[in-house]
Amino acid sequence: MAAHKPVEWVQAVVNRFDEQLPIKAGQQNTHTKVSTEHNKECLINISKYKFSLVISGLTNILKNVNNMRIFGETAEKNLYLSQLIILDTLEKCLAGQPKDTMRLDETMLVKQLLPEICHFIHTYREGNQHAAELRNSASGVLFSLSCNNFNAVFSRISTRLQELTVCSEDNADVHDIELLQYISVDCSKLKRLLQETVFKFKALKKVAQLAVINSLEKAFWNWVENYPDEFTKLYQTPQTDMADCAEKLFDLVDGFAESTKRKAAVWPLQIILLVLCPEIIQDIAKDVVEETKMNKKLFLDNLRKALAGHSGSRQLTESAAIACVKLCKASTYINWEDNSVIFLLVQSMVVDLKNLLFNPSKPFSRGNQNADVDLMIDCLVSCFRINPHNNQHFKICLAQNSPSTFHYVLVNSLHRIITNSALDWWPKIDAVYCHSMELRSMFSETLHKAIQGCGAHPAIRMTPSLTFKEKMTSLKFKEKPTDLETRSYKFLLLSLVKLIHADPKLLLCNPRKQGPETQGSTAELITGLVQLVPQSSMPDIAQEAMEALLVLHQLDSIDLWNPDAPIETFWEISSQMLFYICKKLTSHQMLSSTEILKWLREILICRNKFLLKNKQSDRSSCHFLFLYDVSGGGPSQISLDHEEMIRCAPGATLRKGKGNSSMESTAGCSGTPICRQAQTKLEVALYMFLWSPDIEAVLVAMSCFRHLCEEADIRCGVDEVSVHNFLPNYNTFMEFASVSNMMSTGRAALQKRVMALLRRIEHPTAGNTEAWEDTHAKWEQATKLILNYPKTKMEDGQVTMNFSVTESLHKTIVKRRMSHVSGGGSIDLSDTDSLQEWINMTGFLCALGGVCLQHRSNAGLATYSPPMGPVNERKGSMVSMVSTEGNAETPVSKFIDRLLTLMVCNHEKVGLQIRTNIKDLVGLELSPALYPMLFNKLKNTISKFFDSQGQVLLTETNTQFVEQTIAIMKNLLDNHTEGSSEHLGQASIETMMLNLVRYVRVLGNLVHAIQIKTKLCQLVEVMMERRDDLSFCQEMKFRNKMVEYLTDWVMGTSNQATDEDVKCLTRDLDQASMEAVVSLLAGLPLQPEEGDGVELMEAKSQLFLKYFTLFMNLLNDCSEVEDESAQTGGRKRGMSRRLASLRHCTVLAMSNLLNANVDSGLMHSIGLGYHKDLQTRATFMEVLTKILQQGTEFDTLAETVLADRFERLVELVTMMGDQGELPIAMALANVVPCSQWDELARVLVTLFDSRHLLYQLLWNMFSKEVELADSMQTLFRGNSLASKIMTFCFKVYGATYLQKLLEPLLRTVITSPEWQHVSFEVDPTRLEPTESLEENQRSLLQMTEKFFHAIINSSSEFPPQLRSVCHCLYQATCHSLLNKATVKEKKENKKAVVSQRFPQNSIGAVGSAMFLRFINPAIVSPYEAGILDKKPPPRIERGLKLMSKILQSIANHVLFTKEEHMRPFNDFVKSNFDAARRFFLDIASDCPASDTVNHSLSFISDGNVLALHRLLWNNQEKIGQYLSSNRDHKAVGRRPFDKMATLLAYLGPPEHKPVADTHWSSLNLTSSKFEEFMTRHQVHEKEEFKALKTLNIFYQAGTSKAGNPVFYYIARRATNKQNFCSISMWKIQDWSDQRRFIDISCTANSEAILCKAI
Repeated sequence: MAAHKPVEWVQAVVNRFDEQLPIKAGQQNTHTKVSTEHNKECLINISKYKFSLVISGLTNILKNVNNMRIFGETAEKNLYLSQLIILDTLEKCLAGQPKDTMRLDETMLVKQLLPEICHFIHTYREGNQHAAELRNSASGVLFSLSCNNFNAVFSRISTRLQELTVCSEDNADVHDIELLQYISVDCSKLKRLLQETVFKFKALKKVAQLAVINSLEKAFWNWVENYPDEFTKLYQTPQTDMADCAEKLFDLVDGFAESTKRKAAVWPLQIILLVLCPEIIQDIAKDVVEETKMNKKLFLDNLRKALAGHSGSRQLTESAAIACVKLCKASTYINWEDNSVIFLLVQSMVVDLKNLLFNPSKPFSRGNQNADVDLMIDCLVSCFRINPHNNQHFKICLAQNSPSTFHYVLVNSLHRIITNSALDWWPKIDAVYCHSMELRSMFSETLHKAIQGCGAHPAIRMTPSLTFKEKMTSLKFKEKPTDLETRSYKFLLLSLVKLIHADPKLLLCNPRKQGPETQGSTAELITGLVQLVPQSSMPDIAQEAMEALLVLHQLDSIDLWNPDAPIETFWEISSQMLFYICKKLTSHQMLSSTEILKWLREILICRNKFLLKNKQSDRSSCHFLFLYDVSGGGPSQISLDHEEMIRCAPGATLRKGKGNSSMESTAGCSGTPICRQAQTKLEVALYMFLWSPDIEAVLVAMSCFRHLCEEADIRCGVDEVSVHNFLPNYNTFMEFASVSNMMSTGRAALQKRVMALLRRIEHPTAGNTEAWEDTHAKWEQATKLILNYPKTKMEDGQVTMNFSVTESLHKTIVKRRMSHVSGGGSIDLSDTDSLQEWINMTGFLCALGGVCLQHRSNAGLATYSPPMGPVNERKGSMVSMVSTEGNAETPVSKFIDRLLTLMVCNHEKVGLQIRTNIKDLVGLELSPALYPMLFNKLKNTISKFFDSQGQVLLTETNTQFVEQTIAIMKNLLDNHTEGSSEHLGQASIETMMLNLVRYVRVLGNLVHAIQIKTKLCQLVEVMMERRDDLSFCQEMKFRNKMVEYLTDWVMGTSNQATDEDVKCLTRDLDQASMEAVVSLLAGLPLQPEEGDGVELMEAKSQLFLKYFTLFMNLLNDCSEVEDESAQTGGRKRGMSRRLASLRHCTVLAMSNLLNANVDSGLMHSIGLGYHKDLQTRATFMEVLTKILQQGTEFDTLAETVLADRFERLVELVTMMGDQGELPIAMALANVVPCSQWDELARVLVTLFDSRHLLYQLLWNMFSKEVELADSMQTLFRGNSLASKIMTFCFKVYGATYLQKLLEPLLRTVITSPEWQHVSFEVDPTRLEPTESLEENQRSLLQMTEKFFHAIINSSSEFPPQLRSVCHCLYQATCHSLLNKATVKEKKENKKAVVSQRFPQNSIGAVGSAMFLRFINPAIVSPYEAGILDKKPPPRIERGLKLMSKILQSIANHVLFTKEEHMRPFNDFVKSNFDAARRFFLDIASDCPASDTVNHSLSFISDGNVLALHRLLWNNQEKIGQYLSSNRDHKAVGRRPFDKMATLLAYLGPPEHKPVADTHWSSLNLTSSKFEEFMTRHQVHEKEEFKALKTLNIFYQAGTSKAGNPVFYYIARRATNKQNFCSISMWKIQDWSDQRRFIDISCTANSEAILCKAI
C-alpha cells in the first residue's frame, strides 16, 4: 500500500496517530504509551519523504484538538497531553524538513500551522500549570519552523510591523512581534531583522516600539547562543553592514528614550547594539570621541553613574544593572586572545555591578523575583567565565546567613556552568570543587527545612558531616517555616539536587580529608537524597533525587565515596539506600512506585557494574556478604524486629575499622550487616510488586530478578562458592527475568505465569517469608474492606472504618491513582483495579504459601514419631498424629481458614466474583505443599455439616460449600502441577470424600442437586486417576463404601423424570456414576461390612450378586430406551449416544467387578452364558472377553488360594527396597501398640529368618533405636521393640550356646564339694556372724573369674545368628556406604549403626547389650532359662547375682562408684576391660554370609502367619498414614501398601476362618515352644531333618488340646512309603528321647497322616 497508494497510506498512519491520542483513547497505560511512541516515530520517518502530507495531517489534528470542548479535570489533562504529543511530533518533523520543500508548502505552513502555534504562545496564562509547558513546546515548533521557513515567519512579522505603523494605539496587536523571541536567527537573519526595524521604527506606535525593543534583545541572544561562532567572528572580522544597522537603530532608540522611564526600557537593547559595533566601542574608549559617537560615550557614562547609584533614579539603576549583566554575558562569547576593548569596558563596571547585585544587607530587587534571580544568575555565570579565580561573590552566596535567594542563585549558576560549556575558553567547574564542604552543608540545611516545612519528620542522617557537626546540630527550628519560606526552600532544594545530578563530584569532593570523614560526608549526602525519593509532596524533587542517586552510582562516582576504602563504603552506603527505598516501597509510601522501581533497576545495574569492576578487590568485603543455609531452608542471619531494622538502616553510623568497615546502629543493632537486610528487603519489594494490577510494574519487578542473579554470579565468582549459597532460588529468579522479556497476552495470562513460577520456589528465605506475611496482612485488611463495602464508603464526611488512608503500593506516574486495597482506607469496587489487586494478592498467597510453610518446619503436616520405646524412656517415642489444628495460629493456617470462609461469600456486589476466583485460585494455583493443610481443613469443615447422630445439617451455605469443595478438588486433582504428586499423599482424603457423598445423597432430585451429584462423580473418577499419588488409609474399605453409595444414584430418577432436560441430566448422572464406579471397581475385592454374622465368602457372594444384578438391569434399561429412540426417528439421537456410552461403562464395570472377585462372582455370572435372551448372552461374552484381556487370574479358584494369599502376605512384609529399607515391616513396627510388641518381635524374627533376611530386619530396627537414643548409656535399656527383638533372638538362637557354656559351670558351683559351704555375700550389712568378708570376696572373685574366662574363650562357639545381631550394632569396616552402590554392596558395606552415632563407645554398646539381654539373665535365673532342672540354693543365687554385676561392669567399661561393698572388685574389673573388648570385637567384627547360616526358623507356623494377619488388619489404617508421612515415601511409593490392602481385603478380617480349608484354619497360635524346642536341640542340623525337609511332605497347622503343634503329612507326595516309615520312626525315636511322644493316625481313604505331638 505504501508503494502504490502513498497518500492513502500516510493518511492511515496519521489517522491511527490521531485515534490513539489521550483525548480520544482515554487515560494512557503502558501499552498505549508504547503504541503512541511508535506512531510518532513512524510519522517522523515518513515526513522525510512525504513532508507536506504529514505536516498537513498533524496541523489538522492540532486544529481539531484545540477546538474541542472538554469538561472535567481528567479530560483537561488528556487534552494537555495530546497537545504536547502533537507539538513534539511537529517539532521533530520540522527539524528534519527536507531541503527541496516547495514554495507551496511554505505558504501552507504560514496559513495553517503558524496560526495554531501562535495560539499557544499568545494565550499563555500566568499560573496555569500546563500553559508554560505548552508555550515552551510551541516555541520549539516555531524555532524548527523558522530554521527552514524563515521567509514565511519573517513575512508574518513584517506584515504586522507594517500594520502597526498605521493602526491606532488602542488597536495595536503586538503578538506577532513577540515571535521574534522564538525564531531561529543567524547573522544574516539578524541583519535583516535590524534593517526592517530601522526602516519602520519611527512610524511604529509607542506600544509597538517597546515590543520591538524587548523582542530584538531576545532575538540577539537566540543568535549568540545558537551561533556563538558567528558572534565571535564578528569581533575578529568586524562587519560594517551589521554595525551600520546597529548604530542606526541605537540612534533611533536613543532618540526614543526621552524620559527616565523610556531610558530604563531601552538601555538593555542599547548595550546590545553597542556590542554589535566593536569598532565604535573601540573608538569611544579613546580620550577624543567624534561628535557622531558622543551619544554612545554619554550612554556609557550614564550607565556607570546609574550603576554606582548616582543617577538619582532607581529605575535607571536597575536598568543599568541589567545592561551591564548583558554586557558581561556578551563578553564571555569573545575570546580573550582577541584583546578586545570590550573587556576593559566590562572591568570598569563589574565591581559596581557585583556590589549592587550581591549585597546581603541590601538585596537587589525589582519586584519581579524571577527576573531578579535570572539576572543574578547571568551575572554570576558571566563573572565566573571572565575571571574564575575571583570568587569573592561565591563566598558571599555560600555564607549561611546570606538570603536564600543568594543560595538559589549560586546553585543555579553552578548548574549552568556545568551544563552549558559550549566554548573552549570557558573555565570548567573544577575551580569550585574547593567549596564542596559548604555546598554539602547548604544541602543538609535546606533539606531539613524543606522537609520540616512539609510537615514530615526531619531527615534522618546516616552520618553527620564531621566538619560541620557543630553547625548542623545547632540548627534548631522553634517554629515550622511559613508556606512562602517552605516554597523557597523547595526551589533551592530542587536546584541543589539538579546540581548533584549535573556533577556529583562537586559535592563529593573532600580535599585533604581522611577516609572516615569522606565516607561520613558521602553517607550524609546520599541519605539526604534518599530521604527525598518518597516525598509525595515534592514529586519534582523526588524525581530529580532519583536521577542524582543514579549518577552517584556510576562507576567514577562510587570511587569518590571513599577512595581509601571504596568496596566497604559501597556496600554500607548503597545497601542502606537500597534498604530504605525498598522499605518505603513495601510500606506504600511512594507515589509513582512503578517509576521508582524502574529507577531501582538502573541502580542495581550500576551496582553490578561496580562489583564486576572490583571483582578481585571485593574479597576484602566478604564480611558484608552472607550465605544461605540451603540445607536448612533459611539464611544464616540474625533476625531483627522490623522497627529496629528501620531505625538501624537510616540512622546508622559508619565507622572505619582495621582494614574494613562495620556498622554501629543508633538503635542498638550493633554488628548487623545492612547489606543482608537490604537484599532481604529488595526481595520483599520485588515479590510484592508481582501482584500489582499494573502490568508494567510486574514486568519491571520480574526483570529486576535478573540483576539480583547477576550480583550473585559476581559474588560467587569472588568467593568460589555456589551461586545458590547467595540466592537459594537462583533458578526461579532467572525464569522470572526471562519471562519479563516476553510479550504477554494480558494481565490474566501474566499473573498465571507469575503464580506458576512462585510455586517453583523451593527454598524459604527471609525475603519470601516476609513478603508473604506482609502481603497477607494487606490482603486481610483488603478483604475486610471488600466484605464491608459499601459500609466503608464516606458517610457524612467520615469514614466508618478506622483505617489510615495511605498511599497504595502500585501507582503509575500517569494515573497518580490511589489503590485502597493495598493502602488501606475505604474502597470503591467500581474500580476494577482494586478488586483485581485483591485477586492478584490471593493468587500470590496461594502460590507462595508452600515455601512459607517450609519455613515453619512443615508445620501442619501429618507426621509420625515412631514408638521405639516407652514415653518416659526416650524422646519423641510416642505415636502421634500432628494435625494442622495444632498450628491454627500460623499465618498460613489463618489464610487457608479465611479462604474457606470466602468460598461461600454472599456479598451482593462481588460475592460471585470472589467465589469464582477463590475456586479457581485454590484449585489451580495453590502451592502443592499446602495440599495436606487444605485437605485437613476441608475435612474438618465438612464434618461439621453432620450432627452428633450423623444426620446431615442441610443448609444453603453448607450446600454451597460442598459444591465449591467438589470443584476445587477436581481442579486440584486434574491439575498436574509440578510437585503435586509429592504432597497429595501427605493427608488422607477418604473421610472428606465419604462425607461429601453422604451430604450430597440427601440433596434430593432437583436440577441443582443432580448437577452437584454429577460433579461429585466426576471428582471420584479423577481421584482414582490420581490414585497412586493419593494417600488411602483403608483404601479397600473406602472404595467399597464409595461403590455402595454411588450405585444408589444409578437409575435413581432417570425413569421417573418427565421433563426432557431433567431426563438428560439424570442420564448424565447415570453416566458419571458408572464412570466413577468403573474406576472404583478396578482391582477391588468386595469387602462386606464386618460384624453382620454372615460367613465371609457368603457375604461377598451376596454383595457381588447385588451389584451384578444392578448392572444387568441398567443394561436392560439401556436396551429398552434405545428401542424407543429408534422408533421415534432422529429426534433422540443425542440420547442414543448417551445410552451407548452408558452401556459401555456398564460392561466395563461388570468386567472390573468380576475380574477382582472371580472366586465369589463366577458362580453368579456363569449362568448368563446360557441365558435364553440373546442380548444377555452377548453381554456375558463381552464381559468374559474383557476380563480375559485384563489378565484375570483364575488361580483364585484353586484349593490352595488361601494359603497362597498368606504366602504373598509374608512376602510383602519381608519385601526389601532398593536402599535396604523394609517399608511394611517398619511401618508395622512403628504403629503397633506396645502391648503387642512381644508378639510382633516373635513374628518378625521368625518371618525374616525364614526368608534369610534377619540381618536386614535387625539393621533397620537397630538403626531406628540408635537414632532415637539420647546417649550410649540409655541404648537398649528400655523395653523398646528393638530390645524385645534382640531379646527374642538371644533366646531363640542362643539357648544351645548358653546351655553348653553355663550348665557345666553352674553344676560345678552347685554340686562340687569345694563350693558346698562357700558364701558369696560381700555386703557387710548382710553378712552372717560366722562369715568372713575377705573370704567371701575371694570366693566371688574366683567364681567370677572362672565364668568370665569361660565366656571370653567361647567365641568360636558363639552362634552365627547372634554374630549377625552383634554385627548390626558394631561393624568395623573401612569403606563408606557409597551413594551409587548396588543393593548387594550396600548390604555388605554398611557402616556400624552405633559407631556412626556414638563412635567412642560403639564396641562397649555391643558388649553391654549382650550381657544385659543375654548372658546375665541366664546366669541370674538359670532355672527359668532352662539351663538347670531346679532353682539353685539362695546362697548360690546371691553369688550369681553379684557376679552378674561384676560382669556387667566389665561389659559397660565402668567401675563401681555408688555401691561401696562392690568397690573392692574395681581392680579386677579394670584389669579385664581389654580382654572383654577383644571378645566383643571377635564376635561383632565378622558377620557370616546369610547362605552359610543354618536357619532354624526356616519353617513358618500358621500361628505366626495368623498373628501377622491380625496385626496388619488391625493396624492397616495407621500403616497407611505412616507410609504417607514417612520420609521414605517418595522412594518406596504406594505399591507395597496397595498390595497389602488388596491381600487383606481378599483374606477378610481375622475373625472369619473358612471351615472347608483346613490348611490355615487352626486356632490362633501364640506359643513358640515348638520353635524353641527345635532350636534348642539343633534338630535343623541333623541330616535326616534336612532330607525330610526337602521332601516337602509335611506342613504344620493348629495345635493339640495341650497347645502343642500339629503336623500334617501329604501322603500323595511320598513316592517311597518305606522312606516315610523310616523317617517317621526316626522322628518318633528322636522326640521320645526328648520326653515327647508322637501319635501317628492313618486312615485307609486318606492321603494324609496326622502326627500329633503329645
